[in-house]
Amino acid sequence: MSLFKDGRYIAPGNIVEFMHGNQPQLAFVMEEQSGKLKLYTINKRETKMPAARVLPWIGPQYSASATRQEMLDYMVTHQEKRGELQASLDIMEIWELAQGEVEKAPLSWFAGLLWENPDEDQVSALGRAMIAAKTHFKFQAPEFIIYTQEKVELRLQQQAEEKAHEEIMSAGQELFKNIWTARESGGKIRPDRIPEMSDKIAEGLKNFLMDRIAGLNEENSNKMWSVLRKGLPDHPHLPLLLAQGWGIVHPHHNYLLDEAEYIFDDSWSEEHSADIERLVKAVETKAGNICPLPMRSIDSATTRDIDDAFNIKKREDGGYTLTIALARPCMDWDFGSPLDQAVMNRSTSIYLPEGTSHMMPEALGIGAFSLFSGEIRPALVTTFELNESGILQSVTPHTGWVKITDNSTYLAVEQMLEDGSDDEMALAYELSEKLLQERIKHGAIVIRRPEPELALEGWPQQTKVLISSKEATTRADQIISEFMILANSGLGNFAEEKGFPLLYRTQDIALPSDLSGIITEPHEIYIRVRQMVPPQMDTTPKKHATLAVTGYSPITSPLRRYADFLNMAQLCHYLVEGLPKWDAETLKNIADSLQLRLQSVIKIQRFRPRYWKLLYLAQNKKSWHHSVVVDDSGPLATLAMPEIQINVRVPRPMLGDKLYPGQEFQIRFNKIDPLTNELRVVEAMEE
Repeated sequence: MSLFKDGRYIAPGNIVEFMHGNQPQLAFVMEEQSGKLKLYTINKRETKMPAARVLPWIGPQYSASATRQEMLDYMVTHQEKRGELQASLDIMEIWELAQGEVEKAPLSWFAGLLWENPDEDQVSALGRAMIAAKTHFKFQAPEFIIYTQEKVELRLQQQAEEKAHEEIMSAGQELFKNIWTARESGGKIRPDRIPEMSDKIAEGLKNFLMDRIAGLNEENSNKMWSVLRKGLPDHPHLPLLLAQGWGIVHPHHNYLLDEAEYIFDDSWSEEHSADIERLVKAVETKAGNICPLPMRSIDSATTRDIDDAFNIKKREDGGYTLTIALARPCMDWDFGSPLDQAVMNRSTSIYLPEGTSHMMPEALGIGAFSLFSGEIRPALVTTFELNESGILQSVTPHTGWVKITDNSTYLAVEQMLEDGSDDEMALAYELSEKLLQERIKHGAIVIRRPEPELALEGWPQQTKVLISSKEATTRADQIISEFMILANSGLGNFAEEKGFPLLYRTQDIALPSDLSGIITEPHEIYIRVRQMVPPQMDTTPKKHATLAVTGYSPITSPLRRYADFLNMAQLCHYLVEGLPKWDAETLKNIADSLQLRLQSVIKIQRFRPRYWKLLYLAQNKKSWHHSVVVDDSGPLATLAMPEIQINVRVPRPMLGDKLYPGQEFQIRFNKIDPLTNELRVVEAMEE
């Protein structure tokens, strides 16, 4: 006979139990020899195993010479009895009785809590129940460890997570395969093909897909994702396609917003309502003396975040007095507050065919701080004195209040200039011409190209993209462009003269002098763009080669760009207090953080319009499109599509033997995928 750990012996005729498939299983001891047992199991099988594998409850004892049928009958009887006893036990009550008394104990100790003289079936039923209660006990033969309250709570949480994970994996695999099958058939999954699952599991799968779309928690979820996507194609946007096929996002969901964690509507501002109301009230109650000059703005017809206006007069000496008012949203702003951090995190407004998302809370950016005509608004008012050649002589800024006279549109101003009906606008254009020519004389590159206007019909479910050319407003555009360049560089140089730092956009490169001028031809534009490098943000004023100015400090769009907002705050603080708000090092640190954030946010503005342009081409795949060769070097030539403003690469043999920049072709496409940015020309015909 083998001595068991609790001092009892295992002998032929004993009923014993052992773990099999994570469950205790009954067996009848047929033979025992030197710690080795021959057993007949309740499943009618003979097996051999070490005595050490037997669970620490033994009995009862029957005749060693029992037949197999008798052995089976004994085991079935005890199995039924132990099952009934186990079902009647309240294991949580046992844990509560034991918890805090001892850290661990043998099964007999626990049985003594319930019965005065427990029999073998009672002991076995208790042992089984405690082994099953893995969140409260740990079986470490021959004893049970009693988990503490804290440990139990942790394990219950882990158990719930594991269970949810298993359910998600099971339901998710089937769901995703069915979604993909439906997608390949050209539609969304039918309701009857969605596996049965709880609302919690469905919500978990939806959140999982949205996290994958956004690129969140990828390291933690990669293992789960590799299982869920098994058997599906290796597509870079597979989570998005599955979410679209399920119908939890619309067919043209902007995943770039998810990646940047950028909320497109104004809902983000709700938690900052108290600060917003305080600022609105400040605008309504703190107005001082209003600038007496009549100010006018020029914007597109849909613009609501109006942040600049001007007044211009010609002096008797032939020079110009230009007064520019800029919105002053930094008034009473609490830098470092949750609202400020949220606005900095947004970093810029985003203008897309599907709508506009404002950097500022709408109550401020297109409300209390916007320079609407007839409304009193805080402003930075700067007087620029220029000589008859348009050369800047002095810059005089001050904080104040304005009441804009007129919010004009580009189209309206263009018409005024066309028919000569507005002397002030004519004077503004006259000065803008001189400012432009002065910059060109110093090497400025001015690129003018068609600006396509994208419109969405049937958005968002049945979207058709429409592209048209914006009506030309070259002169009105030039007025605002030149006045804003003047304001940004003039105020930047003012700060340098006064000895306080601003954020500057610098492009400190040497451009060949023969590149300057107004450039309109696609191949000429391409040559110049390739020479340029992106401007950098710095606290030291340097040249901006493309603009041909020095000390270019963006400040004219404080409602739309956080860098301009910072410069506005810095300049206004200096004008009021005589000292800057931030020193150069602090401002540089803020700028570095802003630059990191901008990298992800600007991707939305850069790539989303291209998505719509490619969708337009996909929806008009049979059409021919005008293009111009802009680069004929290498095996792939580059063609520009001026009306759409995208470039495509085409194998040279498709274009013929004679190829040169400026050559015009009609091209047609056969493969277009807006999501993966794939665009393949199938046919080209010289115009």
